[in-house]
Amino acid sequence: MKSYIVGVGMTKFEKPESRDWQYWDMAKEAGSAALADAGVDYGLVQQVPVGYCFQASTAGQRAVYGLGLSGVPVYNVNNNCATGSTALMMARQFVEGGLADCVLALGFEKMKRGALGGGAADGGARGGAADASFATSPVARHYGIMAAGHGFQMSPPTAQIFGNAAREHMERHGTTPAQLAAVGAKNHRHSANNPNAQFQGVYSVEEILAAKEIHAPLTKLQCSPTSDGAAAALVVSERFLVAHGLHDKAVEIVGQAMTTDTEESFASGSCIDVVGKPMSAAAARQVYEASGLGIEDVDVVELHDCFSINELLTYEALGMCEDGAAGKLVESGATTYGGRWVVNPSGGLISKGHPLGATGLAQAAELVWQLRGEAGARQVAGARVGLAHNIGLGGAAVVTMLRRG
Repeated sequence: MKSYIVGVGMTKFEKPESRDWQYWDMAKEAGSAALADAGVDYGLVQQVPVGYCFQASTAGQRAVYGLGLSGVPVYNVNNNCATGSTALMMARQFVEGGLADCVLALGFEKMKRGALGGGAADGGARGGAADASFATSPVARHYGIMAAGHGFQMSPPTAQIFGNAAREHMERHGTTPAQLAAVGAKNHRHSANNPNAQFQGVYSVEEILAAKEIHAPLTKLQCSPTSDGAAAALVVSERFLVAHGLHDKAVEIVGQAMTTDTEESFASGSCIDVVGKPMSAAAARQVYEASGLGIEDVDVVELHDCFSINELLTYEALGMCEDGAAGKLVESGATTYGGRWVVNPSGGLISKGHPLGATGLAQAAELVWQLRGEAGARQVAGARVGLAHNIGLGGAAVVTMLRRG
């Protein structure tokens, strides 16, 4: 059975505490936009998976009650940074499994200012240096691998583990700080055309290199910020699509896979593996096999650039280049307008923002707009096939292939 996204919506992603709104306000805004995009009433929705990381249990219900009190099942989803894509995957499975014809996947986050961390006090999602309770963190094994190879410093833990992955890539492959900064420059440049992005400033490679260092070699303008925001996608069956005449809105989910850590993630002792490159590669292989499409068929990509190094690692994991060649790929212009692919036309996490529960669904929204030809000044000409990649430490990687029928 096939599944289609027929409606998407998102709020503007904003700096935490920049305006007076609650998570249910942003969820209502994004969910209402997705329903309006499809022209579908909330009363027709049969299941609602809701993703978030920093609110209490059953916040999903509080978030969607503003859309309607219809009594439908609501599922609260938390998979770290892969949360939004996990909610989308649940929606697809409900539809393709024949359990529902119309499912609303929703993700939101209301965050605190400051660096995204990886300490134990908050379950490994936010903040702080290691302490006596670190062993209880779900990412303790991941940070233990990092500490064994690189030590543990006082910089934000997530920036630290990805920064150390960047150091390894530089040592192995000759990747340069300028190539890492080129990722940030590209994504900031792209976000200038995205009114929903948290930042619209444009920076040169030199300005990015000169920005405040977070954990060498990563500077502030190569790191995703904390953000408030929400996004949503309405997923329906072919039967629902036909019955409601939604062909003009439809973007098919032609392949999707989630993978979690295997022994490969930890066996090498490498931060490159610990932050998820093997998971991403495995999910991509599964999607290529299931969809019959490869990276050569893709026009536009939204991928998880939580830090500039992760965009380079993901190029390699998706098969866009050989291992070690990602720095040269971004430097060549192959991943921006006029190149082979346009990667993160939205501005990506680095510039669009990164409200964890919303990120994966915001990626889906951007790709739907691109494949419909509705992306305005950032439109990728002739885009017909899109790929989304979303990853969370702990770990989970979700890859989704979308195609305009």
